[in-house]
Amino acid sequence: LDQMDRRILDLINYKFKGGPVGIDTLSAALSEETDTIEEVYEPYLIQEGLIIKTPRGRVITDDAQIHIEELTGNKRPVSKSKAGLSSLLDQGV
Repeated sequence: LDQMDRRILDLINYKFKGGPVGIDTLSAALSEETDTIEEVYEPYLIQEGLIIKTPRGRVITDDAQIHIEELTGNKRPVSKSKAGLSSLLDQGV
């Protein structure tokens, strides 16, 4: 992963509590063009199984969460209103 890949994962993980987060919001938070994120960074992150695109936005996967925890030793804050990625996927989000 390069620096921008890690920034994207960290942003979704910490600022947006794992997602979902829309591409425009992600773009603004990273100060990066939407097209650049969608065409350069996102395909690799999806291929590696680190993020998924849902109708509501981008969500980090359990694999991404494990990767972040291994690098930083920090765990994602869990929102009481979130049932987790598995539940989001079960709901078709």
